[in-house]
Amino acid sequence: MATEPTNSAPPDPDWGKGTRSQEERKFLQGPQRRGLELKRALRIFTETIRGFRALHFIGPAVTVFGSARFPESHRYYALAREVGGALARAGFTVMTGGGPGIMEAANRGAREAGGPSVGCNIQLPQEQRPNPYLDTFVEFHYFFIRKLMLVKYSYAFIVMPGGFGTLDELFETIVLMQTGKIRDFPVVLMGTEFWTPWMDAARNLVEQGTVDAADLSLFQVTDSPEDAVRTIRERTLSQFGLTEVQAPTPNVLLGERRPVPRPPS
Repeated sequence: MATEPTNSAPPDPDWGKGTRSQEERKFLQGPQRRGLELKRALRIFTETIRGFRALHFIGPAVTVFGSARFPESHRYYALAREVGGALARAGFTVMTGGGPGIMEAANRGAREAGGPSVGCNIQLPQEQRPNPYLDTFVEFHYFFIRKLMLVKYSYAFIVMPGGFGTLDELFETIVLMQTGKIRDFPVVLMGTEFWTPWMDAARNLVEQGTVDAADLSLFQVTDSPEDAVRTIRERTLSQFGLTEVQAPTPNVLLGERRPVPRPPS
C-alpha cells in the first residue's frame, strides 16, 4: 500500500456528542407555532433538494461506515484504506461521512486508486473540517435527510468497526431490507474479531424468536476487502444492472457537474 503524509487533524474524541443549536433543542418539544413549523418544513425541503442535486451525478456509489476515532496508525484505518482502494478499482464511487478516522481512510484509499471520493456529513457540535481526500462534500443538518441520501445513492454498504452512529446506520439498513423496503442490498461487515460478539447477540435474537434465522443472511462478515468488493460487484451487477446504466448528463445551465477524481497528492 502506498504511504504519504496526511494533513488532516487527529480524530476528535467528542465526535457526535451533544447539540450546538437552540433549534435542535426545541425540535422535539411538541407542537410549535405554525410559522415555525412551516419554516422548518421549508428547510427540510430545501436541504433534501440540495442533497439530490449534489449527489445526482456521483455514479454507482458504495458507502463505507465506521468510527471517526481511529487514528492513522490503527489497523482498522489501514483496512478501511484498502477497502476504499478496492472499491475504486472496481469502478465504484466511495462515499463516507466525510470526517476523520475510518471515513478519511476509505476516501484516501479511493483517491490513491484514482476513483471518485464523496463525503456526506452531518452537522455536529464541534465544527468539523472535511478530510482532505474528497472530490465532493455535502453537509446536512438533519440526520434523517442524510440517511435518505446514503440509501438513495448507495448500491451497497461496507460497515467497518464503529460506535453508536455506525450501529445506527447498520440497523436501519437491515430493517429496511427485513421489511422489504429495499431488496438485495449488499451489506458487508469488515472485521471478524470486532463483529463476532455482535453476531453472537444476533444469533441470540434468533433463539429468542425476535428475528428469523433467514435475517442473518441479510449481511456477511469478512476480513478480506477483495471478498467484500467481489460480493458487492456480483450482486449489484445482477440486481441493478450497473453495466447497463448510463450516468445522467449534467445540465450546465443548472450548475450541475460530475465529481472529478483528483490525482493523489
